[in-house]
Amino acid sequence: MLPRTPDHRRPRVLVAPDKYKGSLTAAEVARWISAGLAEGAGPDGVDCDLLPLADGGDGSVDAALAAGYEPVAVEVTGPTGLPVRTTAARRGDTAVVEVAGTSGLAVLPDGRRDALGSSSHGVGEAIRHVRGLGARRIVVALGGSATTDGGAGLLHALGVRFLGADGAEIRPSGGALGSADHLDLTGLLPLDDVELLGASDVTNPLTGALGAARVFGPQKGAGPAEVDLLDGALAHLVDLAERAGVPGARAAAASPGAGSAGGIGYALLLLGGRLVSGAGFFLDLLGFDARAQAADLVITGEGSMDEQTRDGKLISVVVRRSGGRPVVAVVGRDALSAEGVRELGLHAVHALADRTVEDSSRDPALSARLLRRIGRDIAATLLTTPPTDPGRAPDRLA
Repeated sequence: MLPRTPDHRRPRVLVAPDKYKGSLTAAEVARWISAGLAEGAGPDGVDCDLLPLADGGDGSVDAALAAGYEPVAVEVTGPTGLPVRTTAARRGDTAVVEVAGTSGLAVLPDGRRDALGSSSHGVGEAIRHVRGLGARRIVVALGGSATTDGGAGLLHALGVRFLGADGAEIRPSGGALGSADHLDLTGLLPLDDVELLGASDVTNPLTGALGAARVFGPQKGAGPAEVDLLDGALAHLVDLAERAGVPGARAAAASPGAGSAGGIGYALLLLGGRLVSGAGFFLDLLGFDARAQAADLVITGEGSMDEQTRDGKLISVVVRRSGGRPVVAVVGRDALSAEGVRELGLHAVHALADRTVEDSSRDPALSARLLRRIGRDIAATLLTTPPTDPGRAPDRLA
């Protein structure tokens, strides 16, 4: 039986995970954990508050919808030119558009990657669509891109013309950028009345050794020669924007995050937008702080936790913003050292991979069963014991 809290109410648990990529959505993860909590809590029960989270990657629109945003159906041009039906989210004058669902790896036909030919055009079409519906604050979730075009396709969809030396218009992609001679900005959709935000935890610049092409191009199907071509094309895009008179075009290319989503971050900066931390921004957008303040325990998680988790990733932000409440991480795989767990401030870690020899990341049903079992274990153990002393290493219960 779960103990009563000092004010004799049932314990409140905020279940606020990210998705398990390729397996379960954040909402599904939260639901299965809470089902296990309910089963293990005994007759007195536990109050669960479910808040699916996102960090600016794929799943950001789903998280917004789960938090009360309304779905907006959008049909756009996909990364390879085929139509893609996707969903944006809107509440009042704020809209969330997802790169993954418009120009992402997830919408490539048969998963075939086209490093040189793919375009971010669909992201621009989605921005145009929600602006036409009255959105004046547009959040672009920058994860999961299939493109490395510097956001040229996005700019083209919003009215920027890419022209060759002969004046012929070019439909831009990473591979086609090099043939553009100049830009025509006269048809650019006015965005002076729009706050444009790019949400991502990627801090790479646009070009160079740490740029979009060299770091992320291989994930999108680019071989060594194609990486060189794409990096040169992105540098050429900077030259084109500077010659067209875009204020701060060269400085923007060096900004942290300009290389996010194959350079879509750079395009947003050219349009007067700004880049924000994906995890922190979405916690704000979804009202995390108020929900955490009402909880006795916070359960969070994501598909994989490693040493990078401490560098501003979602779990670290959840711990920092939980106001000293114990935080439990439920993850698909835990590669973080014991010292890393202690420094992160987690009370406990549960990993699905520690409970099965199967690959749960490829088996949603198995993931669901394991999450439910972990929920029961948390209710039966962690919630019946006081939080660990902050000076101690947290118990590993998984």
